[in-house]
Amino acid sequence: MTHQGEVLLAVNGLRTYFNTDDGVVKSVDGVTFHINKGETLAVVGESGSGKSVTSLSIMRLIPVPPGKIEGGEILFTGKDGVQRDIVKLSESEMRKIRGNDISMIFQEPMTSLNPVYTVGDQIAEAVMLHQGKNRRDAMGVATDMLRFVGIPAPEKRVNEYPHQMSGGMRQRVMIAMALSCNPALLIADEPTTALDVTIQAQILDLMRKLQRDIGMSIMFITHNLGVVAEMADRVVVMYGGRVVEEGDVVEIFKAPRHPYTMGLLNSIPRPGVHIHEPGKPKSRLEAIPGNVPNPLNLPPGCPFEPRCKFAVEACREAVPPLFDTGNGHTARCIRWHEFEQVQQEVTA
Repeated sequence: MTHQGEVLLAVNGLRTYFNTDDGVVKSVDGVTFHINKGETLAVVGESGSGKSVTSLSIMRLIPVPPGKIEGGEILFTGKDGVQRDIVKLSESEMRKIRGNDISMIFQEPMTSLNPVYTVGDQIAEAVMLHQGKNRRDAMGVATDMLRFVGIPAPEKRVNEYPHQMSGGMRQRVMIAMALSCNPALLIADEPTTALDVTIQAQILDLMRKLQRDIGMSIMFITHNLGVVAEMADRVVVMYGGRVVEEGDVVEIFKAPRHPYTMGLLNSIPRPGVHIHEPGKPKSRLEAIPGNVPNPLNLPPGCPFEPRCKFAVEACREAVPPLFDTGNGHTARCIRWHEFEQVQQEVTA
């Protein structure tokens, strides 16, 4: 249940850059958004749009060097009720928050879990660190968490190694580890990408159930708009290291105001729409032309302009600001007000 108006995390003007031999990569360039208590915010975009770098910046896991948070603030209200700017915290202060107040589930559990430790030991480590329990009590918590996320025979599984489990089981272990200290915010970075659709559905159901039971907020990073429709309360669409659209999930799907969001929605398969029928021309999914721009060589104006069928000369001159399109909906497009007529094409 969302606590209306109670902001848990506020990211303001975040800039995270990477120094490379070829130049400076502005992976996140002035990103602003917020997450309310108890809500799920989906962050959407193609690979290279800045989604994962944003989440790693919030966790302060950017490798330094070559990366660095160059500016902005990340205001987070911990379980103690105190608001802190994560950007300004020392590493020792950040370790108290990481895994305790904010937890993260990564894309591939097999590379995130340590192969030489049992899953119980890996869950218990966080419990001992943040809750001060001894190993015996922490292992008890680990067993309870495995049971909580639906792993059968948790008393046995707690002593198994990651390679002894299936992909779905390992992802449940990652969720159990992330939730072991009852975080206020869970960051899920494409947690179902490596799973088959059946296991994916089970993991999404589990996350929704756990959110209802615990009341935590979720930042759900994905490129799958079908998952967004199931999981999210609000949506942030990223492109070229910037937020290009933000709004309520129903509003985004019903009335997108940025051509990139329209392209993403138009590329979703719809039952019966793209099935070839004998005697009729073949129907194909609509693809967004071109590729994500090289972050070392972004266009001078709107970064989406080279791929946009609605682009005009003004789009090449300057990066547009985020326009307020009403109902808490914003879009970084100078032609947003003209898109009412194309909504039927996008959402048909």
